[in-house]
Amino acid sequence: MPMLLEHIDAIARQKQRGVLYLEFHPGKKWDNEDRSWLEYDFRHDARRTEVIKWFEEHGIAWQMCGHFADECIIECPYFGDIYIDVPFDEHDPQYQLVRDYIENPDGTMRDENVRFYYLPLEVAMKNAHHDEPGFWDKWADEL
Repeated sequence: MPMLLEHIDAIARQKQRGVLYLEFHPGKKWDNEDRSWLEYDFRHDARRTEVIKWFEEHGIAWQMCGHFADECIIECPYFGDIYIDVPFDEHDPQYQLVRDYIENPDGTMRDENVRFYYLPLEVAMKNAHHDEPGFWDKWADEL
């Protein structure tokens, strides 16, 4: 049975706060000329494996997550996105640890194929109607 992933915006609504997450980009995702991303398998991404190992060594809670939910997209492959269970707070030692591992001091990514994002709760709330009981079943029935 396939594992169901929670969308990153649903996680933000559950936590009732903005959330941090990582995307892994094997190439030019959605680029019609460079379609190598179609062959990407997150299970064999050494960068992703290294990040997860580092999180676990440093006691950083994380979970796999889906992209921001979109009623216009029926199915999208999982590219290894990771929700990081650390609040976005410049004064929080865990946030500082994660930030300093992922970013250079100037705010650029240490690895250009790993992207570090913050999703504000206000943006996640735009999909609050997705949390209504039966929303996705009704949506699927109307396709």
